[in-house]
Amino acid sequence: MKLIPTILCGGAGSRLWPVSRELHPKPFIRMGDGQSLLQKAFLRGAVLPDVAQVLTVTNRELLFKTKDEFQEVNKGGVPTSFILEPFGRNTAAAIAAAARHVANVHGNDALMLVLAADHLIVDQAAFAQAVAAATALAAQGRLVTFGITPDRPETGYGYIEAEGNQVLRFVEKPNAEKAKAYLAGGKHLWNSGMFCFSAGAILREMQSHSPDILSATVACMAHSPAVEGKGYVQLELDADTFAKAPSNSIDYAVMEHSREVSVVPCDIGWSDIGSWSALGDLAKADADGNRTDGEVYLHNVKNSYVQSSGRLVGAVGVDNLIVVETPDAVLVADKAQAQDVGRLYNDLKAKGHAAHKFHRTVHRPWGTYTVLEEGPRFQIKRIVVKPGASLSLQLHHHRSEHWVVVSGMASVVNGEQEFFVRVNESTYIPAGHKHRLFNPGVVDLVMIEVQSGEYLGEDDIVRFQDVYGRA
Repeated sequence: MKLIPTILCGGAGSRLWPVSRELHPKPFIRMGDGQSLLQKAFLRGAVLPDVAQVLTVTNRELLFKTKDEFQEVNKGGVPTSFILEPFGRNTAAAIAAAARHVANVHGNDALMLVLAADHLIVDQAAFAQAVAAATALAAQGRLVTFGITPDRPETGYGYIEAEGNQVLRFVEKPNAEKAKAYLAGGKHLWNSGMFCFSAGAILREMQSHSPDILSATVACMAHSPAVEGKGYVQLELDADTFAKAPSNSIDYAVMEHSREVSVVPCDIGWSDIGSWSALGDLAKADADGNRTDGEVYLHNVKNSYVQSSGRLVGAVGVDNLIVVETPDAVLVADKAQAQDVGRLYNDLKAKGHAAHKFHRTVHRPWGTYTVLEEGPRFQIKRIVVKPGASLSLQLHHHRSEHWVVVSGMASVVNGEQEFFVRVNESTYIPAGHKHRLFNPGVVDLVMIEVQSGEYLGEDDIVRFQDVYGRA
């Protein structure tokens, strides 16, 4: 029977700001081994038996970044397909779209293994055993959820009360007293947010319990453009019709109402890494209870987590702190209030501050750019263009640009001219000139761009040709 790992890659991960941003959310955070949470989710599903395809539901703005992540680790060439949301509508609509796609391409009996892109699972062997148990139940028409055996009285998770595979009830996040009772009683499991069911079964139960979400999502898919190949679909959901789909979680919309739900209890080393405290706990502590990442120097510091992404970070005489450094923002927080970091993110977003959305390094379909320095009437960027990639043919009304090639070779359109720019060579793009940058080589093109002018905003651009739809 076909198995389709279905990765839900959404959400901002606001409690992991400043590393997590709107266009670099939590799934893209790299762990100590160099792999991102998204890559780990992909590998977790791709290595299982009978996998026909890995399907990912994500925001359209993250498509090329997601493809790059998969390309790094998909050594076996597992087929991949994507459903692209214009904005989030919670997990019920995402799963409805995925299930309809799976049913259309692979049949109603194909099994979906729904995975969150931002969870960590340490024990792959135990996970594979849990999936085997879940697929056996799902093949019988059951909607299966994975319940994590708790090892502490956790108030940040929802619970499932169960006897064996039978779900007695779903329980909201408890207070500390109830969480302790749940742990002592032995009948409650953490609700992991992972599921296994056939495409036909989940569509049938959605029709029974959330027909408004299902019908709106199906109508949206009928109006959505798709790019198809052999075993491949890239479906971009239409924004106007997708907006009509009610926003709800699959738990509230279906799982808590259906009589066809089973649970597989498991102990797989699972964490949703929901805060800096949880992420810090993954590192080994020193004798004073401190955990560090990067170039960090401590004196008389206890029970703290300090992370540096580049600059040296020093701390003296503090206790129970979280300190996270990035090139454009620094977080300092009391560990006891780690869950409230999301409030900072939301404040930045409400005020339109760029630090909620971008890092200084911004990923584009063609590569990346990094803002090195900026001031009145100037901005300096480091631009990296992938082999064979091209920026759009474009012009700027209010700024001129100087390009200096550091490594690789550039093919440049500048006004009516087209020519190559090699290492240590440069070209000048006056304001109002049509121009395009292309990497004709087999290695990355790296260049420094100096912008100058009265207005340097990214919206000062007129595009004439763009193979990506935007660049």
